[in-house]
Order: sequence, then structure tokens, then C-alpha cells
Amino acid sequence: MPYTAKDIKLGNMDAFRMVYQMYHQKLYFFMLRHARSAYVAEETVQLTFIRLWEKRDTLSPDVPISQQIFRIAKSIMVDLMRKQFVREKHMGQYKEGSNGVHPAFDLEAKEELDRVFHCMENLSPVRRHVFKMSRLEGWSHKQIAEALSISPRTVENHILRAVHQLRKALMF
Repeated sequence: MPYTAKDIKLGNMDAFRMVYQMYHQKLYFFMLRHARSAYVAEETVQLTFIRLWEKRDTLSPDVPISQQIFRIAKSIMVDLMRKQFVREKHMGQYKEGSNGVHPAFDLEAKEELDRVFHCMENLSPVRRHVFKMSRLEGWSHKQIAEALSISPRTVENHILRAVHQLRKALMF
């Protein structure tokens, strides 16, 4: 008997395992074909099934589970590719402004980065977490707010205060 979204919604772990077995490989190759990146395809598949289980209470029993899985995967893939694009864009800007010296070989840049990370450790735990999600992981204010169950305005305040605190600490 094939399992449905309703079975997973009710927390049936056997149903989840069976759906994972049925769609893991199909989803991987579908994502690989569209993303043209094994890393993005693997991450998308893993995050899709994690999100499927974590958000199982929001599954619709009227929509085929395959359709819901691929919809989740598409959303995740778009997010991953957007983050990758932003990361590459910022690295490209750094390379252009650094006369071709890679940061791993630029001792001054490495020391400055170490100072920044050290100063980040002095932020309050929540503020540090919000700042890392925003600046290092590329999350939007809305995504952070949803993940931490706080308002987007609170996220913005944490980031502004973290930046202010880091600037002040790095000025010495």
C-alpha cells in the first residue's frame, strides 16, 4: 500500500522512510539536471526531507506527496542557488578590490578576519546567532524571523546593534 501525505502528517515514521526511499534518487537526479551542481542537488534533497518531516503538520492530504516534495525541493534549490550567487558575487568583489591576492594568502586580511570573529564572540548569544544567519549564511530578515519566531523588526534591530557593537570593538 503506498503511503500518503496523511500518513506522514500523522507522524508515521515508516511512511516517511518509504517515501524517502521512493523519491530520494528521483529527486536527486531531477535537481542535478536543473542545478547542474552535485552539491546543490545533494543539499536540496537532504533539506527537502528534513523540511518535509519538520513541517509535516502542514502537508495537504489532498495533494499527492510527490507534488509536495518537489514543490519543497524547488523552493530550497532556489534559496541555495541564490545564496551561492550572493556568496560568489561578494567573493568576486573582494578579489577585484584586492589586486588578485587571495584572502588565504593575505596575512593582514586573515588577521582582520580573526579579529572580527573574536569580536563576534562578545555579542549576546541571540544577537550573534541572528548576525551569523544574516551575514554568514545569507538568510533574509524574514527567514530569520520565521526560524527564530521573532519579528523581522527585531531581527533588523539585532543586526544593526551587532554591526554597531562590532564597529566600536574593532575601532580600538
